[in-house]
Amino acid sequence: MRVDSIALDGFRNYEDFSVTFTPGVNIICGENAQGKTNLLEAIGFLSGARSHRARGDKELISFHRKQGSIIAKTESRDRDFLIEAQLFRGARRKLFVNHVKLKTAGELSGILQTVLFCPEDLSLIKAGAAERRSFLDHAICQLRPRYGEALSQYQRLLEHKTRILRDWEKNPSLLQVMEDFNEAMARAGALVIHYRAHFIHKLAEKAGEIQREFSGGREELELSYQTVSTIQDPLGPTMDIYEALRKHQESHARAELEARSCLSGPHKDDLLTEINGQSARQFASQGQTRTAALSLKLAERDLFREDVGQWPILLLDDVLSELDARRQDFVLRRITGGQIFITGCEAPEGDLEEGKIIRIRGGRLEA
Repeated sequence: MRVDSIALDGFRNYEDFSVTFTPGVNIICGENAQGKTNLLEAIGFLSGARSHRARGDKELISFHRKQGSIIAKTESRDRDFLIEAQLFRGARRKLFVNHVKLKTAGELSGILQTVLFCPEDLSLIKAGAAERRSFLDHAICQLRPRYGEALSQYQRLLEHKTRILRDWEKNPSLLQVMEDFNEAMARAGALVIHYRAHFIHKLAEKAGEIQREFSGGREELELSYQTVSTIQDPLGPTMDIYEALRKHQESHARAELEARSCLSGPHKDDLLTEINGQSARQFASQGQTRTAALSLKLAERDLFREDVGQWPILLLDDVLSELDARRQDFVLRRITGGQIFITGCEAPEGDLEEGKIIRIRGGRLEA
């Protein structure tokens, strides 16, 4: 699985830009604010038409342009693919693979998978639950397209229900459709919880192994899934999860009306972490926190490899400079195999296989 080349037109600070990559390690160097992260963002966009730092497509388009594009030649499962994304201001984007228009962005995940590690991820353990849900959602959407469909459906229903709860006193007739929304949310929510539970179950084993390796056996990292309280076994049948969600909805119906917000469902889930039996969010040191975040990301990469049979494309966005020498060395030793992109002001030090150095200045290749 790899990206052989990419061409950007009107994407962020890139105008009429193209570059080729090596199947191994690609080191993207340059001073700050030259476009290194923008290039990494474009590569990541190929795996699901999502950006880790933009709220909408219009943020990806150059300021003075009405549209932009990403075109990439890729290889996956011994097949060649030409991926094209056309982005517009005020209009829906268009996605193509081998000149065939895609119906959904999720179809891209069946071609390429990426694992991104950026400076913000170093605070993944200490951050709020929303950041950890986002981590889970991005990973699982790439592996399980059905999860992405269920999640999108659930989020749309949640938005509608939230509006009903906000406005029901002014318009009591809105409550007539509340039962329909609860029913649909429980069905979509049961699938969301099912996939999250199984992913976390596998992630916990891998991340625990990496944390022990990282700490020389001194630290035990444990992950657990915190979801709706009526669910006894999130790894159980989805019908059991659905029934538990319905029970929770019924018990919180009056409280939701009074609070004017949705209090029941997987939109409040969390991924809990413990190190040596203590809450990592509350008690972990800065070093332990960073190590645990690294373990989660490296475990995600390992799971992709096991599931797909190929290494996902690894994107390291200016992360190594945030780590001490020991952690840098650990990461570099652990990421052999597959295509890798690393951004930084300078090429990283350490035991890293030979690769290609790409220097960027002002959105252009520097000779």
